[in-house]
Amino acid sequence: MEREAPTVSVPAGELVYAIGDIHGRSDLLSRILALIEQDAASHDASQKTLIFMGDYVDRGPESRGVIETLLHGLPKHFKGRFLKGNHEQLLLDVLRDPQRVEHWRRNGGDATMRSYGVDVDLLQTAEVRPERWRDAFVDALPQSHLAFLQGLRLQHTVGDYFFVHAGVRPGVPLGMQSANDLLWIRGDFLESTGPFGKVVVHGHTPGPEPVVKSNRIGIDTGAVFTDRLTALRLINDEVSFLQTPA
Repeated sequence: MEREAPTVSVPAGELVYAIGDIHGRSDLLSRILALIEQDAASHDASQKTLIFMGDYVDRGPESRGVIETLLHGLPKHFKGRFLKGNHEQLLLDVLRDPQRVEHWRRNGGDATMRSYGVDVDLLQTAEVRPERWRDAFVDALPQSHLAFLQGLRLQHTVGDYFFVHAGVRPGVPLGMQSANDLLWIRGDFLESTGPFGKVVVHGHTPGPEPVVKSNRIGIDTGAVFTDRLTALRLINDEVSFLQTPA
């Protein structure tokens, strides 16, 4: 693991877990939640929070199952905070503008549609217009799931940590970051060695292990391909990780 431990903290009495990019792997989500619930039982904390870093959908086979778990299957006594990833933005873009459907499909959207019961093969064989793709997905998408997707946040702050899907633009105050950068940025953010004002916890850019720098912590370990879903644990000034497989 590439590591430069930051000397920062979350408020006393708080226990925070941040979960990396899930991408339709509801099996791994269930496994990491079980590990978190077991781990949290050994800590005396008055507030327990789960922060999900976005990219719940696409590529993996169970996007619907992931969102259903996030809505109804979290451990008791945890507060859930749900961030938007670029893949949720791709999905929402299609609902607004069906001409974007091919871009979404190239980035794993077929797997999401299939998880909701859309007959992707039939639509593709029939060479239907983009509006038909959009309408078929809208018809299959439960209202509660749509509301969840539309209500996702771009960022969340706890103590000295700033949680966001992709990263931030160096030199821009955290309160003035653009949505596009928060969802999509890579190079300028990842290469920056200067402070951002808080330690940025992010997903979006996969690697074999979590990355801990003085200014950022990356927790996307490519679960859809590696079977390794990572959760960052923060308590006081301690930084540690839980991962699947157990």
